[in-house]
Amino acid sequence: MPLKKIIRTIIILSSICTAAFFIVSCGSKARVAVNQLDTPGHHTFTGLKLLDQEKYSDAKREFEMATQLDAKYSKAYTGMALVNIYTGKLNAAWDNLTLGFKNAQTADEKLFVNVTKIRYYTLNKSDQKWLELAKSQFDEAVVIDSKHAPAYYFMGLAYKEALDFNQSGQMFTKVIQLKTDHLADADAQLKFLQKVQQAMPATEAGKKIVLVDNLTRADAAVLFMEELKIKDLYDKLTPKVSNTPAKDSEKVTANLKDVEKVPAQIKDAEKVPAEAPPQAPVKLTARDIADHPSRVYIEGILETGVRGLENDPKGNFNPGEVISRGEYAIMLEDVLIKLTGEKDLAARYVNSKSLFPDVPADMPYFNAIISVTSRGIMEAKNAKTGEFAPLKPLSGVEAVLVIRKLKEKLKII
Repeated sequence: MPLKKIIRTIIILSSICTAAFFIVSCGSKARVAVNQLDTPGHHTFTGLKLLDQEKYSDAKREFEMATQLDAKYSKAYTGMALVNIYTGKLNAAWDNLTLGFKNAQTADEKLFVNVTKIRYYTLNKSDQKWLELAKSQFDEAVVIDSKHAPAYYFMGLAYKEALDFNQSGQMFTKVIQLKTDHLADADAQLKFLQKVQQAMPATEAGKKIVLVDNLTRADAAVLFMEELKIKDLYDKLTPKVSNTPAKDSEKVTANLKDVEKVPAQIKDAEKVPAEAPPQAPVKLTARDIADHPSRVYIEGILETGVRGLENDPKGNFNPGEVISRGEYAIMLEDVLIKLTGEKDLAARYVNSKSLFPDVPADMPYFNAIISVTSRGIMEAKNAKTGEFAPLKPLSGVEAVLVIRKLKEKLKII
């Protein structure tokens, strides 16, 4: 091959390699920082702060800016995982966690991945063994650092979601003992668990409802049916039809024998149409609960006829509607009347003086509120001001605690 041709070939190949190198270099080139705060660490720190404020779009932008500066910055990927967890993008969150784990070099980065995976499993729950998976991440975290407070705090939340309140309390107590991160959060959780302990939910349904922030009509139906067992209580009050006494049976048999002696033509003349067999009662239901998970409980409470838990004029139960404290008092008063037989209770306090500054005597809830508070079943929402807060929503744990007090007063525990 001529020398000129060889030289030309070498030049062409060199040019191609140089161009390829330039393209690859440009494609993976990190963004250049524009100031002293434009660092992966600062953007990630800012992103986590925004995440706590539920500003998910802004947090995501900060995490992305961090990875633009350093494509292997583990904490930024883990931060993006949290954004996707809280916005319901669980597949994307897992991809982020994979990158976060892959690029984790320091103990701090690995701990952040472990704790975020605990949060992922707690909010996801798609796997039946989600609690075991979360516990596995917790175990890995405490091997790295046995005093890492976030691991204990978020594992406490996991146990709480799993309705294991004892284990949950132990985790939050450990956070308090460590005296580092999440102190205020753990203290608040322990106070909540103390309320749960006072409420002492007796059923799985009750344990789930104590975690509800605002009680709905469907939740109330479940509580009355499960925790109070209201249908069983009402059935005991319903008089049973006694069987026909033996003597009456003998009389009937004797009469039948006498009838056999009557001439056929007389019997035919006296024949009357047989009574139609009794029909089963029409099952009470609502138009808007066909696919509701608490449908059975709602239909059960409709059969009991608890005042305040009826259908509206259109035949809807409105299961997702939040219940106020005043409305809950009306339901409880109705139960008291039926279980105690005190029919005058519905109007007993009409002319009484109000015990609460925010419950005037002309309020529709007035009599019911006085009925239940005078018995210690419900109490003021604000102990300092004495306000009952009749229009405020009721939390799940408050509602379960009230049911417990009702059972104690009626001696049905």
